[in-house]
Amino acid sequence: MDSNLNLQTILLLFFLVYVVEAQNGVFDITAYGGKDGGDITQAVMDAWKAACAATGAATVLIPKGTYTMNLVNLAGPCKQAQMNFQLEGIVQAPADPAAMDSESWLLFDHVDDLTVFGGGTLDGQGQKAWESNECSKNSKCPQMPANLRLNFVNNGVVHDITSLNSKMIHIMILSANNLTIQHVTITAPSTSINTDGIHIGRSTGVKILDTTIGTGDDCVSVSDGNKDITVSKVTCGPGHGLSIGSLGKYDNEGPVVGVHISDCTLTKTDNGVRIKSWPDSKPGSASDISFENIVMNDVGNPVIIDQAYCPYGGCSQAPSRVKLSNIKIAGIKGTSSTQEAVKIFCSPALPCENVEIGDINLAFSGGAATCTCANTKPTLTGTQVPPVVCT
Repeated sequence: MDSNLNLQTILLLFFLVYVVEAQNGVFDITAYGGKDGGDITQAVMDAWKAACAATGAATVLIPKGTYTMNLVNLAGPCKQAQMNFQLEGIVQAPADPAAMDSESWLLFDHVDDLTVFGGGTLDGQGQKAWESNECSKNSKCPQMPANLRLNFVNNGVVHDITSLNSKMIHIMILSANNLTIQHVTITAPSTSINTDGIHIGRSTGVKILDTTIGTGDDCVSVSDGNKDITVSKVTCGPGHGLSIGSLGKYDNEGPVVGVHISDCTLTKTDNGVRIKSWPDSKPGSASDISFENIVMNDVGNPVIIDQAYCPYGGCSQAPSRVKLSNIKIAGIKGTSSTQEAVKIFCSPALPCENVEIGDINLAFSGGAATCTCANTKPTLTGTQVPPVVCT
């Protein structure tokens, strides 16, 4: 009889936990077996499953503490109108990349009206992954997990979290609509290979705002098929700069339309603002692009349009078939770590059209900064230092 009573008591406690959660909409992973210092993989998935099935706004909470977690796929659609993921703690991925056979560590898939926040940290513990990464030599190298991946997320916000030492890309965005990344900190050393800060693919209405990124690859990279992308008040460095592309590598790439990068500061990055497409590329296009009010602090190649991008060598010399048009570059100032401060090399087969270049003021400590410009006839306004002369 005592054992029956104990069982009833346990069931009652679980029921009361569920009722409290259902009333306040908070699904704390500690109620699902998650413990500080422990593996919370299953607890996060169980809390998400319960929250996603609940009615009304729901929040999955990872409270303060330090946890480990393996691959987690948090899928929708969910029943309620607002889904929240509150990350307060420090969550660490397995250090061994062999333990994570996926392109994403924390994945949100087909979730609408999602908010990810909380001041916590996703620590990818990527050091071993970087040591084994051969992507600088092998274009077909295996992909390793992004710290955070957002697939088919509509009307989402990610704010006030940190992504630390991802094994590869920190935040991957694919086929999203109306998504904002704001007040996010992304950190990895300059030697961390292929650790793009934020990579955006085939999405519409993505905004990257007030964010600090220091990593081993592009701070922000915008690939094909994107529309209406805003990057503003981003601090970048170390890293490879703020990039559109590389474009033209694959068949059936979607056009890039409307990428506006403004009011950003780059410090000691390998590149500044750039557009890159492969030589002998597949057909493609990018239009309605602006780089405005950008501060460069000891930046290599501060302004670069490179339509012969070939990082691995051995590329064909045939011209790129990616058409670039309606490009505005203005309000670029600061210092260059390379003498060639402005490089605009458009495709000789498809010259860049409707390029407008406004004020540029870039100094090089080793002498006068230079500019090379080919296969376009830009409209010049204001003053350009170095002078822009195109052939």
